[in-house]
Amino acid sequence: MEISIGTRKSQLAIAQSQLVADELKNNFPDYQFNLKKMSTKGDRITDRALIDIGGKGLFIKEIELALLKGNIDLAIHSLKDVPSQIADQFEIVATPKRANPLDVLISKEDQTLDQLAKGAKIGTGSLRRRAQLLNYRPDLEVVAIRGNIDTRIKKLSSEDLDGIILAAAGLERMGWEDKITQYLDPEISLPAVGQGALALEVKRDNYSIKEVIKKINDRDTFDAIRAERAFLGYLEGSCKVPIGAYADLEGDSLVVDGMVASVDGSRLLRAKVRGLRSEAKELGVKLAKELVEQGASEILAEIKGAG
Repeated sequence: MEISIGTRKSQLAIAQSQLVADELKNNFPDYQFNLKKMSTKGDRITDRALIDIGGKGLFIKEIELALLKGNIDLAIHSLKDVPSQIADQFEIVATPKRANPLDVLISKEDQTLDQLAKGAKIGTGSLRRRAQLLNYRPDLEVVAIRGNIDTRIKKLSSEDLDGIILAAAGLERMGWEDKITQYLDPEISLPAVGQGALALEVKRDNYSIKEVIKKINDRDTFDAIRAERAFLGYLEGSCKVPIGAYADLEGDSLVVDGMVASVDGSRLLRAKVRGLRSEAKELGVKLAKELVEQGASEILAEIKGAG
């Protein structure tokens, strides 16, 4: 049996999709798993912020269309690129074991965040990272950058930046850990929902492929992601809003940490909940409600109104 896997054609997307294909091959040696590399609108338009061209869903739409048409059997996405709500005809059936979820700093002079000079220029395309950086160090100048991981690393020099913030998972999957200056503590920069995890998406009615894909599902990652995405969904979060969440397992307990901030970082609300992993979705919603009680609704309304 031959299974066609749809992936973005960036260097990182191909690398992480190949890891999944290899894991599937190990479990099903008689099957053939072939990558179909695709360009998405989010890949093609790199001179504007995602919020200006339609949001993070632009990294998956073409791939989902191929899935719907039957041109591919399985779609692999970075889970943080997947909106909290997907169309009814699709289903995320598995998440392989999560990679490092943290944000990292790559600085030109190998300086940590605390060592950077006053007014240092830091590049990131993420409002979540921007808000948390400015909350921690209001003196920093945060510069918007876009592009694939290698493109953003090059911009460290080409745009005369003092540092850039990226996801640890991408660098580690590429074998580029040596470029990392500092892993940012979640107390400084809480990760994006799903950061470090991959989403394996199929058509909901494709039962045969679902049985294959479920074989490589990592239950710990899947439960953590359910909590984080429930949190995001309740707040109707998008890339237009600085929202972060991270769920971690401690035995049978799930600890979920969440954050909502204003774009300039002047207001940052944070809360944490703990409960049974079997109640992952309920925990995500509970966390969201706690932040709403703190004033998250006002922050979200202001951002949406400004947009």
